[in-house]
Amino acid sequence: MTALSSDEIAKRLEKLTELSLELSNNHDIPLLLENILRSAKSMTYADGGTLYRTSKDKKSLCFNISLNDKLNMYQGGVKGQAVDIPNIPLIDDNGIKNLNAVAAYAANYKLSVNIQDVYTVGVFNFSGTRNFDQQFNYHTKSLLTVPMHDHEGELIGVLQLINATDPETGEPCTFTETDQRFIEALASQAAIALTTQQLISQLENLFVSLVHLINIGIDEKSPHTGRHCQHVPELTMMLASAVHETRAGPLAHFVMTDKDRKELWMAGILHDCGKISTPVHVVEKSTKLETIFDRIHLLDTRFEVLKRDAEIRVLKSKCSLYQADVKNEVLAAELDHDLQTELTRIEDARQFLKKLNMGSERTSQEDLDRIAEIANWPWTAPDGTSSTFLSTDEMENLSVRAGTLNAAERAIINNHIITTIKMLEALPWPKHLQNVPEYAGGHHERMDGKGYPRGLRGEQMSVQAKIMAIADIFEALTAKDRPYKDGKTLTESLRILGSFALNGHIDPDLFDIFVRKKVYLTYAEKFMDKAQIDNVDESGIPGYKP
Repeated sequence: MTALSSDEIAKRLEKLTELSLELSNNHDIPLLLENILRSAKSMTYADGGTLYRTSKDKKSLCFNISLNDKLNMYQGGVKGQAVDIPNIPLIDDNGIKNLNAVAAYAANYKLSVNIQDVYTVGVFNFSGTRNFDQQFNYHTKSLLTVPMHDHEGELIGVLQLINATDPETGEPCTFTETDQRFIEALASQAAIALTTQQLISQLENLFVSLVHLINIGIDEKSPHTGRHCQHVPELTMMLASAVHETRAGPLAHFVMTDKDRKELWMAGILHDCGKISTPVHVVEKSTKLETIFDRIHLLDTRFEVLKRDAEIRVLKSKCSLYQADVKNEVLAAELDHDLQTELTRIEDARQFLKKLNMGSERTSQEDLDRIAEIANWPWTAPDGTSSTFLSTDEMENLSVRAGTLNAAERAIINNHIITTIKMLEALPWPKHLQNVPEYAGGHHERMDGKGYPRGLRGEQMSVQAKIMAIADIFEALTAKDRPYKDGKTLTESLRILGSFALNGHIDPDLFDIFVRKKVYLTYAEKFMDKAQIDNVDESGIPGYKP
């Protein structure tokens, strides 16, 4: 090839500039690699080219993409033919550098190799090239091999071009020194772009790993909460996708890009990250009297003491009769009858508190009155101290209206969302993830403004936060691994959720899509126990019109 004209050099510089801009804006690494090779071919009028990437252990070069115009060959890359080509080792088993293959030589010595005619050079092993030529009736002549290094000088790949061609005659020719300089410049820019993308990818992977690390910490504290942190983002994305596909109704405008999906997924994973600061005994409180242990066993002991005292009183009365030499069988029988009545009363109270302690049913006013009555029973401890049967704290916990948490513990649990918001707002989120704190921090808000922590109303909340609110509630209703309840069936869960749609708790339009698109069923088939998946009569769901 003759020396390049000033116009040709200007064209190449323009191509190099265009590629630089593309390298800066393109975040698709496979496509990026292919564009690098195609640009290098175009710039030097090369007939073919191959791009290698270094293996993870940095001990070999891995085939990535190969192009050849004359042979109409397209292997690897984004859409090329899949091919299994052996790696080129950079070192042998003894740790000695491989200098036989041109690509390995260029990689090991960080030097470009420009060969005018591979059939006249005896330095390298071109047996593979000769076999290729023979197999495809091709003639490899010139070869330009350029290593690609990152900003720290680490090898990331090798760019190899085959058969420069004269643009006027189309005949194979050699790669000029100018060709080499341009390809070296291109390889340098490409390496920087690739390294940047890899660093971004590594940082994203690191961040995702840290997120999962937080959830592992929560999971270790409470395996029940851990599964919640896994399932809520799954259900959130299912409902979000259903809303995205809706083309009619109040939510027809809602669409999501890939970045939007990533943002919502991240919020879903992190929606309960604040629970890492919640005490385990509160998160895992499975009964009303549980702290470090279930204090119902202390009440069992007291009930046994009451029974013992009742029996002792009767025995003392009988002893008094015998000591007075009074043989009154009727009186003795009455004492036995009274004892059995008293023991039955004590045992009934014991079973009542034992059942109440489970928190599986709502506590009625009648129950509260009975708790107050039992609380005032007198009893004497083993040390002779007399007191009421229940302490103030025990009475307060047993009087919890629903569930197992008292007011103070409920406040501790609710505080997790405030901690979540504080944690997330403290992070320097990139632009495409800046809404994560709002989405994750809004899943306990309500449409009517009665939610927490900010008391937002529906119009103040994003669609994403409202979607997550539904996912959070439905997962909690159907979860069968909670320490304080059994998982509800689909029908039971949808009826409760439907009532929430009617009373201003959740968004009725989102609930309509949740049912109409059968998001509930998709989730159930993936995560719920088969015994919970019953036949749902959608016409009977409150707040839903089929």
